[in-house]
Amino acid sequence: MSGHSKWATIKRKKASTDQKRGNLFTKLVKEITIAAKMGGGDPSGNPRLRLAIDTARANSMPMDNIQRAIRKGTGELEGASYDEITYEGYGPAGIALIMETATDNRNRTVAEIRHIMSRNNGSLGESGSVGWMFQRKGSIDVPKSAIEEDALMELLIDAGLEDLDTDDETYYTVLTDLRDLESAKKALDDASIAYENARVDLVPENYIELEAEDAEKVIRLIDALENNDDVQAVYSNMEISEKAMNSLNG
Repeated sequence: MSGHSKWATIKRKKASTDQKRGNLFTKLVKEITIAAKMGGGDPSGNPRLRLAIDTARANSMPMDNIQRAIRKGTGELEGASYDEITYEGYGPAGIALIMETATDNRNRTVAEIRHIMSRNNGSLGESGSVGWMFQRKGSIDVPKSAIEEDALMELLIDAGLEDLDTDDETYYTVLTDLRDLESAKKALDDASIAYENARVDLVPENYIELEAEDAEKVIRLIDALENNDDVQAVYSNMEISEKAMNSLNG
């Protein structure tokens, strides 16, 4: 899982330095709206909505915005109807990419994604072309300053812990089965252990290690995709070598 950790480190830095709050709020509103539409507006009975609300609040979204998005999802307020569409493809150096989107115009979205891919040495593939390489998991980042590794494993072993990535200098990455994500969050909450970025993640079974030049190209492509308002999340099987990581950080 070392590649997951290195790429997660890049993503955390990108989120704190590159993400425009307006763009982030647009994506969060869409997720809340879709979750409420699919599972109802009560977060206590809708795990996806509960996770979306937690993420929104962690990113300082006002409660008025959250409640408005819920009411749009349940039909209490008028609003756009979003379709969830997943696209698959390849980036530079043969890296596999999965793009999850939420859109009110399928033709616009696929045209924009195809354009972004072609301008950045990528290409769209058929449905299923790379999806088989990934597994959907619950993922939580826990600051290493909050707890020792052995204590964290002991705390979460009965709450669905499947894997614990310790390679990052600052964070542990906890992986669980999707059904156990809420249990792991509750165990951390009950123990007053701080955590960040509790989410549903697509984790590749195998990684492709890239040096700095190719890694930079892939990151540029992912940046361009994530800056599109219809793209909710982008996943890859990129691993970054230590040498490349140092070069990128420098």
